[in-house]
Amino acid sequence: MTPATPAAAGTQGGSSLPPVELRKIVTVVEETFHDGGPRASEPRRKAAVVAVIRNPYAGGYVEVIEPFMEALKPLGLRMARRLVEALGGDATRIEAYGKGTVVGIGGELEHGAFWHVPGGYAMREVLGGAKAIVPSSKKIGVAGTAIDIPVHHINAAYVRSHFDAMEVRVQDAPRADELMLVLVMTDGPRIHARMGGLKAVDISVGDGQR
Repeated sequence: MTPATPAAAGTQGGSSLPPVELRKIVTVVEETFHDGGPRASEPRRKAAVVAVIRNPYAGGYVEVIEPFMEALKPLGLRMARRLVEALGGDATRIEAYGKGTVVGIGGELEHGAFWHVPGGYAMREVLGGAKAIVPSSKKIGVAGTAIDIPVHHINAAYVRSHFDAMEVRVQDAPRADELMLVLVMTDGPRIHARMGGLKAVDISVGDGQR
């Protein structure tokens, strides 16, 4: 693995960005009909889309890396659209979302933050301007490392019924010089949600929290 240098990582002033080198995309859909309680007529669905890309900054410290988020924006939109399709194609039925990153061991934890803007804003755009901040997780790991992606309601983070997570892993990713970028959406609350709190039908403030 070649250490990252300003030359290898692109012009650090932002005029030239490292290319996004995609190795694979993985889509996973879960359908849950019950969790020990009454069987639902339609399952609750969660889906994850994972993109495995080369980490252009693996192998060494580079000071200015923030501009790489711009290069990832088209990939974020591609993944968000794929998620909606995996959940039936109707963006108005998506109720919760989250994102995360696993950084290969040749990188640093800060590289996981590349995904904050392109991942979060892509889902908001595809969903028509969702208001809530997109919850996130990040970690460093080897190939096969699992990550729990937190999710909550797309318009109000305090909707208790939609607090959830989805475990995601890819058997051969991330390699040491890779990033595993993850987006998750769901089409409803937990299958037997009954812990009270703010209900989705009662969202009124419109501040992304309530």
